[in-house]
Amino acid sequence: MQVPDAALLESDHVGDGTRIWAYAHILPGARIGRDCNICDQTFIENDVVIGNRVTIKSGVHIWDGARIEDDVLICPGVAFTNDRYPRSKHYPEQYLPIIIRKGASIGANATLLPGITIGENAMIGAGSVVTRDVPAYSLIAGNPGRLIRYLPDDDLNSKNA
Repeated sequence: MQVPDAALLESDHVGDGTRIWAYAHILPGARIGRDCNICDQTFIENDVVIGNRVTIKSGVHIWDGARIEDDVLICPGVAFTNDRYPRSKHYPEQYLPIIIRKGASIGANATLLPGITIGENAMIGAGSVVTRDVPAYSLIAGNPGRLIRYLPDDDLNSKNA
């Protein structure tokens, strides 16, 4: 595991081969798999589980309740949320989870509302606002995010997906 001096890694649960870049902050309860890439200016809260081979690009903050499965790409500036009605100094008994299934890709600056599941190998377009569950193998874009099309298996390895 590679961790620069400028990163703050408080968790003992980080898998082999994971790289953590400068100015990342990972709280003690976070669990991160092997061979991940956690880029600059990221924050990962305590009740977060991240699978293997996940890439989290710069400027992403992942809050309590998030579950990210293997082989997920989270592009720069993606906004995770976990409270539908946030107020200063009001804390819910339980935060609503965001679940991202295996192989999904979340485009830059997308916003993920609390309590949603993004299906396996789904793609979320840049700047989209995801307000409800996303089916597996689907392409979602817009505000609110809408189904553009389904992705055939052969598109997953294509540069034209």
